[in-house]
Amino acid sequence: MTGAMRSFLFLAVLFLAAPLPEAVRADTTTAHAIAMHGSPKYGPGFSHFDYVNADAPKGGDLRLHELGGFDNFMPWLPKGTAAAGAGEYLFDTLTVRSLDEPFSEYGLLAETIEWPEDRRWVTFTLRKEARFADGQPVRTEDVVWTFKTLRDEGEPFYAYYYGDVEKVEALSERKVKFSFKPGDNRELVMIVGQLPVMPKHYWKDRDFADASLEPPLGSGPYRVKSFKPGKRVVYERRDDYWARDLPVMRGRYNFDRIIHEYYLDETVALEAFKRGDYDWRTETNSKLWATAYTGDAFTDGRLVTEEVQHSNPAGMQGFVFNTRRPVFQDPVLREAITYAFDFEWSNKNLFYGQYQRTRSYFQNSDLAAEGLPDQDELALLEPLKKDLPPRVFTESYQPPRSDGSGRPRENLRHAQKLLIDAGYQVRNGKLHTPDGQPVNFEFLLYRPAFERIVLPFARNLKTLGIDANVVRVDQSQFVQRLRRFNFDMIVGGWGQSTSPGNEQRGFWSCEAAERESSQNYAGVCNPAVDALVDKVIAAQSREALVTRTRALDRALQWGFYVVPNWYAPTHRFAYRAGLDHAPLPAYVPITGALDLWWNESAR
Repeated sequence: MTGAMRSFLFLAVLFLAAPLPEAVRADTTTAHAIAMHGSPKYGPGFSHFDYVNADAPKGGDLRLHELGGFDNFMPWLPKGTAAAGAGEYLFDTLTVRSLDEPFSEYGLLAETIEWPEDRRWVTFTLRKEARFADGQPVRTEDVVWTFKTLRDEGEPFYAYYYGDVEKVEALSERKVKFSFKPGDNRELVMIVGQLPVMPKHYWKDRDFADASLEPPLGSGPYRVKSFKPGKRVVYERRDDYWARDLPVMRGRYNFDRIIHEYYLDETVALEAFKRGDYDWRTETNSKLWATAYTGDAFTDGRLVTEEVQHSNPAGMQGFVFNTRRPVFQDPVLREAITYAFDFEWSNKNLFYGQYQRTRSYFQNSDLAAEGLPDQDELALLEPLKKDLPPRVFTESYQPPRSDGSGRPRENLRHAQKLLIDAGYQVRNGKLHTPDGQPVNFEFLLYRPAFERIVLPFARNLKTLGIDANVVRVDQSQFVQRLRRFNFDMIVGGWGQSTSPGNEQRGFWSCEAAERESSQNYAGVCNPAVDALVDKVIAAQSREALVTRTRALDRALQWGFYVVPNWYAPTHRFAYRAGLDHAPLPAYVPITGALDLWWNESAR
C-alpha cells in the first residue's frame, strides 16, 4: 500500500532523528520504550502521543453495540464468551503500542525496559505508583503469576505464543526478567510487553479457569459498574486510576461510562443505531454503507458518517479451504474453484464498487509480494524449492479476473481444463476425483449478509459439477465448529500487523494445523512455509523483514489455501453528533481507537 510505504520512509527519517535511549551500556540498553526495528519515535521526555488530544474533555457516555451475548469477564479462557471490552478496560499491560509507528512499545506498568543486543532476555522495572483497583501495588510476583497462568490455563494460543519463553523470574519487587530459548526470535521482547497483568492475591482463593460472571479485579482505567448477563455491561471510569497522568495515557479513555448493548441480529442493531439507541458503529457491509445510512437523523446532522483512510495491512480475507478434508487436499481442485468466484460481478452488483480485490496475505502494505521474486527473495526460496510450487519462481500471483457477467464462462472453461488435465471426470453432471469420488462440500456461514455473495459462487461451482451446500448456523455453533476445524469451507481471514512475527506460526505452521482453536483455519502444513515463518520471526532489520515476508507471501499465494476476497483502504464509521476525535493515526484499527475519542458536551 502507498500509505505503508510512506510510513516506512517516515520511520527511516525518525530513525535518524529520534533521541537516544536513556542509558546505553556496552552490552545492554535501558529505555522507556523499544522498537521492533530502529528506534522509537517518542523520546524519554515526551508528554503525549501526537495523535491524541491531550486536553480532551472527560465525561459523558459512549454507548456501543455488540452481537451475540457473553457469559464471563475473562477474555483469556478457552471456553465461554467474554464481555466486550473486559480485557482492554480492566487490565493494564507492561507496555502499550503507539499507533503512528510500525511497531514500537512504551512503558505503562513498566517504567523502564532493559535488553541486550541479541534480545535473549528482557527485564521490566515496574513503576512504584502502579496499583490495582483495590489499592494494592502491582508487583513482579503478579507478572510471574499472570504469565504462568495464561500459559498453562489460558486459551491454547498462549502456550504457543509464549512457547519460546524459557523462564520468567522476579528479581525484586519491581524487576522481572523474561529469558528466551536460543534462536533469533527478536519479537519476544515485544510480545511479553503486551502481557495483561492480573493480581495474584485476588486469585488466591478463586479458580482462574472458571468462566464466571464475577467482575475480576484489574488495574486498568475502568471498572465494571453493572451488567445484565448476555445483554448489557456498563464500565465506569475510575477516578483513582493510577496511570491517568502518564504520557502514554494522556488524552485517552475520556468517557465516564462505556456501555455495551447486545443484539442478536445486525439488522435490528442498525435500526437501533438510527433510532439513537447507541452512539457509534463501524460498518463492514458495503451494501448497508451505500444504502442504509440515510434518513432524517443523517439529513439533519444528528448522525454523522465518515470514511477514514488508514495504512494498516489488510491481511487476507477469503473463502477458506479446510485442507484437512480429503476433498481439498489437491491444490489443482483448489485452484480451479477460485475461477468460479466472479469478484468483478460481486463488486459491481453487491458491493457498490467499494472494494478492491485481495491478492496478497499482506495486502495494502509494502510486505506484499509483487512481480517475480528478487535476488534476496530467491536466496530464501531456492533452498526450499522441492517443497514449493514451481510457479513461485516463474509467475506473479494474481487471482482470476472475469468479465463481470456473473457467469464467467472463460474462467469456468479454464477451470474445467485444469480439472480434466488432472484426471477429474464429469459423470451425470457431477464432478468426480481421479479416484472416482464425487466432489461436494459444505460452505459454513453464520452471517446472513454473506449468503448473497456465496450463493452465486455456489451456482457457478455447480456448472463445474461441484455441489457446494450453503449452511448457516448461529454464532456460538459456528465458533465451536471453527475451534474444532469441523468445516469444509468458511469465510475467514487473518489480520496482519505492520510487523509480522510470532503470530505467523499460529496462522501457518504444521504444529498449529494440528492444534484445536489455532488460527491455522486452512490446515496449512508445508516444511517450506514453516521455514519461511521462522525466517520472518528472526528478521534483524526492517529490510530483512520485508524481504522475508514477501517470500512467505508467495508460498501462501501459490498454495491456493483460499479464494481471495476483497478489501477497502478505508474504515467506515458512523456516530452520534457531538462525538469527536483528533486526526486519527496511520494505523488506526477498524474498531476506531475509541480510547482517543471524546464527548464535546463534556466541555
